[in-house]
Amino acid sequence: MPPQEKNLDELDRVIDTWPIIDNHAHPLLKAEYLDKYSLLSIASEAHGDALPDHKSSLPHLRATSQLATLLGCDNSWDHVEAAIQHVRKTDPEAWTRRCLAGIETLLLDDGLDGPGEVHGYAWHDRFTRSKCKRIVRIETVAQDIIRTHCAQYLQDQTRSIPDHVEQIFSQFQQAIKQAVEDPEVVGFKSIICYRSGLDISRRASVDKKSVATELAAILEGHANGAAPFQKLRHSRLNQLLVHVTASAIAEGEGQKKKPFQFHTGLGDNDITLTRSSPSHLQDFIRDHPSVPIVLLHGGYPWTREMGYLATHYANVYADIGEVFPMVSRHGQESILRQILELCPWTKVLWSTDGHWFPETYVLATIQARNVFKSVLGDLVHLGDLSQAQAIQLVKDVFFNNSNKLYDLHIESPGAVQAPTVAAQHTDLTGSVALCHTERPSFIQQLRNLGPKWLRVYWHDYTSSARCMLVPMGKVWKSLERDGQFSVAITKASLGILQVDMCAPGVTGTGMYRFNVDWTTMKAGPVTDHVSCFGHFTDDGAEVPLCPRTLLRNTLRQAAGAGLSFLIGFEIEFVVMQRTTNSSGNDAYQTLPNDGHAWGMSRVLADWGRDGSFRTAVDEIMDALDHADISIEAFHPESAPGQYEIVLSALPPMEACDTLLHARQIIESVVARHDFRVTLHPKPFPRACGTATHMHLSVTSKNDGSKADAERTYKLFYGGIMDHMAAILAVTYPSPASYERMVDSFWAGGRWITWGTQNKEAPLRQCEGSHWEFKTMDGLANPYFAVTAVLSAGLDSILRTKTSVDNWGDCKGDPAKLSDLERKELRITKMFPANLPEALRALEKDQAATGFLSRDFVERYVTVKDAEVGLLSGLSDEERRTWIIARY
Repeated sequence: MPPQEKNLDELDRVIDTWPIIDNHAHPLLKAEYLDKYSLLSIASEAHGDALPDHKSSLPHLRATSQLATLLGCDNSWDHVEAAIQHVRKTDPEAWTRRCLAGIETLLLDDGLDGPGEVHGYAWHDRFTRSKCKRIVRIETVAQDIIRTHCAQYLQDQTRSIPDHVEQIFSQFQQAIKQAVEDPEVVGFKSIICYRSGLDISRRASVDKKSVATELAAILEGHANGAAPFQKLRHSRLNQLLVHVTASAIAEGEGQKKKPFQFHTGLGDNDITLTRSSPSHLQDFIRDHPSVPIVLLHGGYPWTREMGYLATHYANVYADIGEVFPMVSRHGQESILRQILELCPWTKVLWSTDGHWFPETYVLATIQARNVFKSVLGDLVHLGDLSQAQAIQLVKDVFFNNSNKLYDLHIESPGAVQAPTVAAQHTDLTGSVALCHTERPSFIQQLRNLGPKWLRVYWHDYTSSARCMLVPMGKVWKSLERDGQFSVAITKASLGILQVDMCAPGVTGTGMYRFNVDWTTMKAGPVTDHVSCFGHFTDDGAEVPLCPRTLLRNTLRQAAGAGLSFLIGFEIEFVVMQRTTNSSGNDAYQTLPNDGHAWGMSRVLADWGRDGSFRTAVDEIMDALDHADISIEAFHPESAPGQYEIVLSALPPMEACDTLLHARQIIESVVARHDFRVTLHPKPFPRACGTATHMHLSVTSKNDGSKADAERTYKLFYGGIMDHMAAILAVTYPSPASYERMVDSFWAGGRWITWGTQNKEAPLRQCEGSHWEFKTMDGLANPYFAVTAVLSAGLDSILRTKTSVDNWGDCKGDPAKLSDLERKELRITKMFPANLPEALRALEKDQAATGFLSRDFVERYVTVKDAEVGLLSGLSDEERRTWIIARY
């Protein structure tokens, strides 16, 4: 029988009216800077080109609805934005006071922004009952000191670097000591999670001498302009700073020590997610047992790890801020339940992580109060807590725990009038019902498609499309039970050759979870099937070797720099007839040469004739349309049986997914018509080869003029030119790829150059920021290829500042220019002549610049070297047949 319903009016009243000590927040922006940052950020840590998509997220929709209620406007983001603009102009102080109502005091980390953009911490006193206090961000303190010394050393280099280094150490220690003694400072904060990760070495192993070397390199790099100092991203230095701070706190007078906050988990894409789990801090916690350590933001998505640490270490406290309002309601309820699974509520703190906009505060408090009602109400109903215990929990988490920990001495509070927005009513099964109602729309899409099979695809290091077919009955059961679906796949899957033989160093031990990304879902490639891509995880952590994760991390870095991209692929393929050879084995022969050439209309003359490949084209187009894949054009290409489909431009990840979906559809339809399609780069020695040209464009949110935009794309494409030899190992990934690399065939040729509307150049400027990368074929893994190209351009924008103008605009065929003409255009380098040479160029470039992930390059080169060895024993014809059979 279900538990008997209990009257929870008193618990609800306390939750609604008990004041909150916000133990971690940030100052509000001054009026003149409010438009500098997107209001969309109030419910998302995403930024750059990832932020607009947030409008379709559950946290955004919930925030929009709640703000619309408070503002009395229609429930749409446009109306909410307009209403906020109105209150900013008419009575901003009244609106801010309403947003901060119910907050007793703010403990403000004022190191997030420049002091000129935000109000000082004391300014916020006008909106709280008790005076606000400071949290000192130690990285900001250190950066200010280092910048001062960089400037001094740049102006006067007679003073030695060791002297500057020693002064930096001394001044930082003095600044922290003064903050420990300052009554306005109630705690400290570190963002080492962002800078180098939470895996902090033990205090005894942090060598001051090696840190001094890092500081000396900062000063020297800044002075010579090679690496102007911006942020602390120096692992040993960052680790020393947190140890020095903790030691200063421990050595402070009195028994009451000021807490040391650490950002953990939830954050923007500047974080390496796998290194943001609070579990990494266990050694640091042991090193400083007398220092109160506050783990921020629920450690999300590692909430249980945070609860474990707060449970088992007397000096550790668990903050569950920022997840309100950055996570959906169902997620917030799960977080609160998870933290209470193990952790005493006297170790739990609450905060808004409010920043910039007053709306961040009001959303956090409204949502927290509603979630506490739902979760604690369930616990009381189920008999896990009495109502009196639940009320005490609320008072402790909202107020008492922070009051005691930060030594605030705020008198016992009275009730407050806090803003409220009614939560949807839920009964004892409400959390289950909510799970169903908040499922994303892919559930309805699946139901509409009504498939019998789910095809789970991944693309490996040999660019082989691999898949697992799962009956939909199993998928539905998993979705009903867990709300998600994944399959177990051997770790060897990211290190095997086409014949399922492991590359050196790769074993058959261990399993990954392959998590389906439902945003990639497409109908097909056959009736009653749907197809999805996904990403590999290992014990919940992302796998850096995963192709889609590799590209996603590159896009995160680019978004952090304000860059966004569009990519459109051309799918070239050759259609062949199945036959048998003299041995009775499968073979493939060329379609009849009916005057086949680029764009020839007579090639399409027999469209609709039984037995003609053109009969299959309509079915291909229908299947692409059913899968919601948009194309720009279809036409014959140069070689016998060769055709091209031009895909519409999309954001990079979606473009790669769509390319692979489209290939599966083409291959499947063609096979049903008893033909064979191949992506072999050079199936015919005397005809044009087959490529997968990549069209791309780059834009920057920092571009304020046409000149700015031109400078951005010239730097971006300059980086591609700079790394072109290394990129080739990824975009020409097979020994057969280099058979296509010939001059005067519109294939990009053998010379590294670029040209405006020049089809003989490997990099062609089409118009403005729109360029075509020609040296890529269908045997390349598109995730790797796009990662390499974007990383090369990003390297120039962030580091080398290499403009494409360093090379001349080649107007003709570079192979037919004289040596003097090539010299004048600075065409001095040829591409590697074969795959082994290209792999060595990739290794050399990565070691020198680090423009690509070292782990990826090592695995990629290992697999490709093994592939070269596998194919070396075959004759040219045997290798040709072998590749056609697989690609």
